[in-house]
Amino acid sequence: MIFVTSHGVSVPALGYGTFRMKGEECAQAVEGAIRVGFRHLDTAEIYENEAAVAEGIAAAGVPRKELFITTKAWMDDMSPAGLRKSLDASLRALRTDYVDLWLIHWPNPAFAVEETLAHMQKEVDGGRVRSLGVSNFPVTLFERAAKAAPILCNQVEYHPYLAQDKVIAAARKRDAFVMAYAPLGIGKIHSDPVLAKIGTAHGKTPAQVALRWFLQQPNVGAIPKASSREHCAANFDIFDFVLSPKEMSTIHGLARGERMIQPDFGPNWDT
Repeated sequence: MIFVTSHGVSVPALGYGTFRMKGEECAQAVEGAIRVGFRHLDTAEIYENEAAVAEGIAAAGVPRKELFITTKAWMDDMSPAGLRKSLDASLRALRTDYVDLWLIHWPNPAFAVEETLAHMQKEVDGGRVRSLGVSNFPVTLFERAAKAAPILCNQVEYHPYLAQDKVIAAARKRDAFVMAYAPLGIGKIHSDPVLAKIGTAHGKTPAQVALRWFLQQPNVGAIPKASSREHCAANFDIFDFVLSPKEMSTIHGLARGERMIQPDFGPNWDT
């Protein structure tokens, strides 16, 4: 296992993403991920699958203290009452007394991030949240957040086709890390000839090469999603090889500014 560390907190750098999975499919996938070896699970209020994640955890039978659970408050109501309601619902659905990491899912300009984090920090002080973070924050907004509270991570879209150099540099400066979602480019990397060639040299798939690339970058982790047990196991099988500096550089060279997740309410991204 490889960890990323922020503000003295160690987090498994390879996590399991649950976006767009619900119900029994999600529960079985989470159980399978835990049995494969994943200990970092990522969910969110808006995914409507926190209860299914809890089912999977219960079926796997791993003690809560061995898991690192991340969830996110949706952006619609960042008021004190809205945040409290969101966390209450998440804890109830997840069947836990606390979450390890609680994120602002997307920035909402109607609420000052400093005030939002001040209210979220009260839940840290009260023990229902261990650490705070943000998601989809460009550098300027991340800097504001990091000045307002100890921010563990900024979770952003990051894959070989989208460089995030500025976001990563800002995180490192603040003792935070970047957690990459959509790390496999929503499936596009599976057919990439450059990744395939590197993979052949190591006896690995393009997906395994891409995930290893993340874990060899300081202050970077990834949360791939895999609904099948076979793909899940393959995603976790990346701790027995090392990419060379040249291979790392070659993968960085695939960046072409291809952003795949761009909702209308998104912020002005760093270029």
